[in-house]
Amino acid sequence: MEEIIIISLGGSIIIPDQIDKGFLKDFRELILAHVKKGKKFLIITGGGKLCRRYQDAAKEISSVSNYDLDWIGIASLKLNAELLRVVFSDYACPKVVLKLSEPLSFDKPIIIGAAYEPGQSTDWDAVLGAKNVGAKKVINLSNTDYVYNSDPKKNPEAKKIEKISWADYRKLIPTEWNPGLNSPFDPIASKLAEEAGIEVVILNGKPIDNLKNCLEGKEFQGTTIS
Repeated sequence: MEEIIIISLGGSIIIPDQIDKGFLKDFRELILAHVKKGKKFLIITGGGKLCRRYQDAAKEISSVSNYDLDWIGIASLKLNAELLRVVFSDYACPKVVLKLSEPLSFDKPIIIGAAYEPGQSTDWDAVLGAKNVGAKKVINLSNTDYVYNSDPKKNPEAKKIEKISWADYRKLIPTEWNPGLNSPFDPIASKLAEEAGIEVVILNGKPIDNLKNCLEGKEFQGTTIS
C-alpha cells in the first residue's frame, strides 16, 4: 500500500512576518526528496499572521461574528495554499482541494488542501484528510517546539511533554473552537483524531532537519499525541 503523509503546515512558519522564502525552498527540497522515494503527500496550509492581521482589523472597525472571522481565515489560508501549490509546480495537483472529505485522486504525488466552510480549523481539515485516505498519523508543523503543561509564554516553569494521550491532552486545552484560538492542536480536531485513532505529531518546522528526522523515523524534537 502506498504511503500517504499528512502535513498540517502552520501559517506561522509560512509567513512569520514576511513570507519565509528560505523555509519554503528547504521544505520543497525535502518533500520532493521523499516524493522521489515513492511517497505521496497531502499538505494542508494554515493562515498564520496574515489571517490574524485581517481578523484584528475587522474587529477594530466593526462588530463581527465568529462566522465572518472564519471566512477571513479561510481566504487567507487559501492564499497560502495557492502559493504552496505553485511552489511545488508540476509535482502538485493543479487545483487546491477544499472539501477534504470527498474522494482524493493522487494524479500527482502532492495534493495541497485548504478549508471549505467556517466552524473548524486547519487541524480539523488535516484529520479529515487523514481519515479520507486511511492515514493514521498527522504531522503538525508550527513554530512551537513541544506541547507544554501550561503556556510557556506566561509560565517560565512550564514543562515540555514528549508523549501524551488524547485524554490527557484534551484536559490541557479549551473545550471549544473559536477563530484565532492559539492551541497546539484544536479541541474539535483533537476529538475527531481520538475517535479515529489518529496519532498527531506536533513539532517545529524550523530547522528543516527536525522534519527530516521525523519523516525518516529518526529521533526528533516534538510531542506525540495518541
